[in-house]
Amino acid sequence: MLIYQEKDYNAVSRRAAWIIAAQVVAKPGCVLGLATGSSPVGTYQQLVQWHKQGDLSFAEVRSVNLDEYYGLAPDHDQSYRYFMQANLFDHVDIDPENTNVPNGLAKDAEAECLRYEQKVAELGYADLQLLGMGRNGHIGFNEPCGCFPVMTHLVDLAESTIEANARFFASAGDVPRQALTMGIGTIMKARKILVVVSGEDKADAVYKAVCGPVTPEVPASVLQLHPDVVLVADQAALSKLTEAVQ
Repeated sequence: MLIYQEKDYNAVSRRAAWIIAAQVVAKPGCVLGLATGSSPVGTYQQLVQWHKQGDLSFAEVRSVNLDEYYGLAPDHDQSYRYFMQANLFDHVDIDPENTNVPNGLAKDAEAECLRYEQKVAELGYADLQLLGMGRNGHIGFNEPCGCFPVMTHLVDLAESTIEANARFFASAGDVPRQALTMGIGTIMKARKILVVVSGEDKADAVYKAVCGPVTPEVPASVLQLHPDVVLVADQAALSKLTEAVQ
């Protein structure tokens, strides 16, 4: 695992954007695995800026998103499809037909998970998968549990995840209790994984993911087994890791 320590969120975002941009330039028709939440917002803003400057094109890029809230329509302002449109897709030249997000309104969640898994497989899985990391070590919406889920699946969200996401909704009661998410096996099939983390509240999760045992109780710890992972984090998020090596 390659680790970049940056001074703050803006520096983290710029470094992550540079890594993604390098992938797109090297392989214009690449498959980008994309994430949502607060962690990648700055990264997407930087990519949009470079696109508007004429330095970066997404015209041939295909994308697959990690997850979507189950029960939210694509045009709901807290759905992850809406997030991607507002933060990236609407501001670059990516073909809408080449963007893929799970359908949160699918009547049959199991069938939707299978459809989405097959779609990701048809695309050859991600050339680069962007990830954030939850305070409990979750990646995508793969919460701590007794095993590593392999394929795209419906998951019940942990209370800590609901609490963390409540700031985006009118109240915690409005946060969906379930989500459709790529499984750990799907994520691990990406050829390169880029993890973006910032904030002292993530320091414990980062330490356990990097230095702890590989366990489904800390889903991000499985990244220790991937051959090409880049972690970009600020000093606060890496604080416990830094203390451990001093």
